[in-house]
Amino acid sequence: MLADRLVGLASSKDIAEAISDAVRNGELTQGAALPSIRELATDVGVSPGTISMAYRQLRERGVITTAHGRKSRVADLPALPRPTRFPLPQGVRDVSTASPDPRLLPDLGRWMTPELYSPVLYDSAPMDPELVALMTEQFQQDGVVGELSLTHGALDAMERILTGRLRRGDAVLVEDPQWVSSSALLRILGLDVVPVAVDDEGLVPQELRAALASRHCSALILTPRAQNPYGSALTPSRGEQLRAVLAEHPALLVVEDDHASLIAGAPATTLTTGRSSYAVIRSMSKALGPDLRLAMVASDAETADRVQGRMLLGPGWVSHIVQRLVAAVLTDDEALRAVAAAEATYTARRRGLIAELARHGIRGVGASGLNVLVPVHEETSLTAHLLARGWAVRSGESFRLRSAPFIRVCAATMTEPDSRELAGVLAELLASAGRARGG
Repeated sequence: MLADRLVGLASSKDIAEAISDAVRNGELTQGAALPSIRELATDVGVSPGTISMAYRQLRERGVITTAHGRKSRVADLPALPRPTRFPLPQGVRDVSTASPDPRLLPDLGRWMTPELYSPVLYDSAPMDPELVALMTEQFQQDGVVGELSLTHGALDAMERILTGRLRRGDAVLVEDPQWVSSSALLRILGLDVVPVAVDDEGLVPQELRAALASRHCSALILTPRAQNPYGSALTPSRGEQLRAVLAEHPALLVVEDDHASLIAGAPATTLTTGRSSYAVIRSMSKALGPDLRLAMVASDAETADRVQGRMLLGPGWVSHIVQRLVAAVLTDDEALRAVAAAEATYTARRRGLIAELARHGIRGVGASGLNVLVPVHEETSLTAHLLARGWAVRSGESFRLRSAPFIRVCAATMTEPDSRELAGVLAELLASAGRARGG
């Protein structure tokens, strides 16, 4: 009986851990109903508030679910995501997907020459030496030193790092709000999520310290710039504060998803300096095109060994044709000028949208990257109303753990007239919602 397992436990943290253990070892199966808060509090001999807090922690970690007016239940195993995109009504402007502007991507066709192909056999080196030299220099310029590994994109790198270094049930510190795909991956891997608030400069130091004090954590996953959806960018001063906090936890694995490094619109700041367990991921998708499916990882030797070993049991390597193509682009002055121009354009568009929103008294945040986050009182209905007015934006619900509601707008393709129009429509809808609330 669940209550028998919990007798003698006094803290919400210990009770949540015990219930989580019961789920992991099969004592509580998927869909099993849990006692009500008051019933379990009486049986265990603690306050209802303690059980309520434990249940909240379990909901945030995806262990249980609670529907209004019904008992809490053990959550089903997370469904694997499927690539579903519903067609938008004709005339709707889609700014819901954080994709680069295709007009700002380099014309890769110029470098697709016969010289890209050279036979590669199973015993060939997995990484192109020219690409390795280029990326080594790029990492070192930003203060990142480590052994390099190649994967098929940032999320692929993340999965290989986490499966190689962590175990199911380990606690992982994440940004709140956080990237939807990263959140889904953590659920699939059975990792417990510990949210840490962010602001314009990244993780909030006191929040990180409190989260680390709340329970034992095995890893920290962060996006040092172009954070999705908040747009945070670590500053040197914030980086110093966070490194001081992390210095008290030398065994913690720190994983930086620097997916938009070439076009982020902010300089690099890393928290991995001097650490023994770390990984920094840099993808080519945002700057050179999502179809390249290539990301380089700089990490400690053990992490590199795990990532490379896991690659050998799957695809083996990233296509050498793709590697040579990326190396050719990254050594071409014209291509590099195009990437720099794209970064400047994204920065101008992001700032332009934030400025237009500010003219209507609406706060928008986004210190780097492609997105602008707009805090709102209610996100779901606002998203629907914007769609009816011709704008498809992203509701913040799937990004949030404890953070407040918001909508996310991808500014990558937005011109000045676009920003003025969207800001005006949003101002009308927010004013109407305010009157409806009596504000």
